[in-house]
Parts: sequence; C-alpha cells; structure tokens
Amino acid sequence: MNSPGEPATGLAAIVLAGGAARRLAGLDKPMVEVGGRTLLQHVLAAVRNADPVIVVGPERGEFPGALWVMEDPPGGGPAAALAAGLLRVPPGIAEVAVLAADLVGVSEATVRRLRAALGQSDGALLVDEDGRRQWLTGIWRPAALRAALPEQPSGAALKRVLGGLSIVEVPADLGETADVDTPADLDHARRGTRAEG
Repeated sequence: MNSPGEPATGLAAIVLAGGAARRLAGLDKPMVEVGGRTLLQHVLAAVRNADPVIVVGPERGEFPGALWVMEDPPGGGPAAALAAGLLRVPPGIAEVAVLAADLVGVSEATVRRLRAALGQSDGALLVDEDGRRQWLTGIWRPAALRAALPEQPSGAALKRVLGGLSIVEVPADLGETADVDTPADLDHARRGTRAEG
C-alpha cells in the first residue's frame, strides 16, 4: 500500500453480482454455467490481477480471493452496490474495474484496453456497436466515483450518477459487451461457447 503523499497505484475490482434476474425466471444468474464455468468465474478471471476483488451480492460458495459485501438496503440497484463496493477499496488504489457478474464477453484483454485508454480521465467505458455506453464494463478513478455517488444511492441510475464525469469511450470488440439477461441470451452464449470449443 502507498504511504501518505505517494501517488496512488494499482487496480481493484468491484463485481456487481446482485439483482433478481426476473427475465431469467429468478435463476441465480452469476452462478449460471457457460462453457464449463459460472458467469461469475468468467468475470473474476478477467480481473485476476486486481487486489482487492470485491463482489457485491449474496455470498456464493468458494471463490478464493473474493471479498464479499452487500449493498444497503439489499436490492438497492447498481449505484447502491457500487457504493458498497467502494467502501472496501483501500486508499492508494489508482483504478477500479467495475463489472457486472453476467458479462460473457469480457476478458483480461478488455481490462487491459480500458486501463490503457483511461489516461487522465475519470473513467473509461466500453461502447457497443450502437454507440451505447456500457456502464458496468469500465475502469474508473475511485475518487471520481466517490465524489459522484449521492449520499443515498439506492435506486439511482448509474447513467445519471456517473454521466457527468470525464469518460473515454472504448469501442468494444465483437461480442465483448455480451451479457446474459434473458433465456435467449443464455442460449446464444452457450451456443457461442460450443462453436469456439
């Protein structure tokens, strides 16, 4: 860890693994398997070099190295989950990866590209082929996130909370922004994994 007055270094990660997965008939989405591993395992592999790795959501089994926290109140949405995760990011961390737990297209290479693009900005986000910012696939300055989050973040939309920060947009590679929200998404992800195998 850095001494007082030293520049911040290092990468932490906050993985948002809550939510009710209503469009997936209430399945525990982070624990759904695609390609022989859970979605959460896949996302954690993308941030294997981060320290700490904070997972916001109900604790699930053995994930070595993961630090589990819950937002207050539970079910308060992504801004509340982000706030809970930030409370566990120690001083001296320069960058924090913020990722959803259902991203099937994210990888270590994604994280490296986002970090390289960050520069002096507050954040770097993937943008999909339609130019939409992917608010849960990014690298951020922890201080900027803390300053932007409202005192009561429950129910707040990330786009509204973080939209005023200086953000670098990083075009996503093919399939990189894929996530699993519906049974069709899950089927597509599983078929894509079989095709690659």
